[in-house]
Amino acid sequence: MKVIFLKDVKGKGKKGEIKDVADGYAQNFLIKNGYAAEANSQNMSALRGQKKKEEKIAQEELDEAKALKEKLEGLTVELKAKSGEGGRLFGSITSKQIAQALQKEEGIKIDKRKLELPDAIRSLGYTNVPVKLHHEVMATLKVHVGEE
Repeated sequence: MKVIFLKDVKGKGKKGEIKDVADGYAQNFLIKNGYAAEANSQNMSALRGQKKKEEKIAQEELDEAKALKEKLEGLTVELKAKSGEGGRLFGSITSKQIAQALQKEEGIKIDKRKLELPDAIRSLGYTNVPVKLHHEVMATLKVHVGEE
């Protein structure tokens, strides 16, 4: 019997897949527990519609990420910190501080985990911080650390 998997079933199939399984297994386990539905024309067209909707949402997310990339690349986040001799900071500037400053100054909310800062900023000056907005889109944000 052909079934459309509604949920992931270990060893059998993933959500959205269409597979041929034994009739008894399909009726007594998969369909009964809501893991799958029979692959008739009505369910097949519903699956196609759902996949189109998911593709459209994914494309919208990608477009939003590209628009945000354009906006971020033109910005410079200004931060102030106390420093000692040679432009070394007494503390450090973390991704959390950068995300908060970006929210405060520009109203752009970005999760601190998306800022791919390998190590905290410990000196005055400009630093380019990579920002992962989408699995296909990376932006570069300029951060300027000035003396307090």
